[in-house]
Amino acid sequence: MSQKSYYTKTSLEKFKKELDILETKERKAISDKISQAMAQGDLSENAEYHAAKEEQTILEMKIAKLKDEIAHAKIIDETQINTQSVSLLTKVKIKNQQTGKMVSYKLVPAKEANIKEGSLSIESPIGSGLLNKKVGDLAHINVPAGTLIFEILEIGL
Repeated sequence: MSQKSYYTKTSLEKFKKELDILETKERKAISDKISQAMAQGDLSENAEYHAAKEEQTILEMKIAKLKDEIAHAKIIDETQINTQSVSLLTKVKIKNQQTGKMVSYKLVPAKEANIKEGSLSIESPIGSGLLNKKVGDLAHINVPAGTLIFEILEIGL
């Protein structure tokens, strides 16, 4: 059994669309490949058949995992987010105390993280180290390169 995962409504809809594509188009495409390979005769030495069956197994595992994820998903109500402290779905502006560099991140569930787009997983060392901090607080975060110190400058949505 999977644990609860937190998603925005938009992200959950994206997963549902992906599941629909996998269950309809992808399943049909693999089924067609298997049928074509079976039509070639002897299956014991039919590489196309074995490759298609392996592809089918991988697809079914992907579908099962996605179904489990959706079944245990909890939608986050973005209107109920408190911006008094850093939490899931807040945008935080921080200043690295060693370098003076300022950067902003939106803290998101791990599956939605994309550092290039400015979204940081709450499960990452920096993301988890910023949780529950307030404006003006210093966050001492241990990373593989040592300890980083960030000042919380702003918290918003």
